Amino acid sequence: MGAFVALAVAAFLLLALQVSDLSSLGQTDGYTVSARFSNVGGLKVRSPVTMAGVRIGRVSAIRFDESAFEGVVEMRIDPRYTQLPADTSASILTSGLLGEQYVGLEPGGSLDSLEAGSQIEFTQSAFVLEKIIGQFLFSKASEGAE
Repeated sequence: MGAFVALAVAAFLLLALQVSDLSSLGQTDGYTVSARFSNVGGLKVRSPVTMAGVRIGRVSAIRFDESAFEGVVEMRIDPRYTQLPADTSASILTSGLLGEQYVGLEPGGSLDSLEAGSQIEFTQSAFVLEKIIGQFLFSKASEGAE
């Protein structure tokens, strides 16, 4: 009976590691690229980096640049994706209506590829729902006052 319980606990632990993707926690292979955003929203370290809906990496660090007043997001790209165009663009997107945020990459047309340490120049910051709702309400209030 004790062996069955130990086997069940081990299977549950393995399942939890697979679902949470903690099995890749110590992986350091791949290469790092960065992007600057005026607002990173709720993006977190270890958030997915996707292209065409496929996870190609993870966010490895988020920091604030005090001189430019921007958020700098560092992304570790899996080593098998070495042919990303140099003019790739990055956007912070939301999974579903109120889901987690992730970085979505869109390929450009450049023949040159991103390399380790490259910076993605074309970015789109996080969509802040509260800000959009506030602008909508303010515009409706100003229409009513006229």
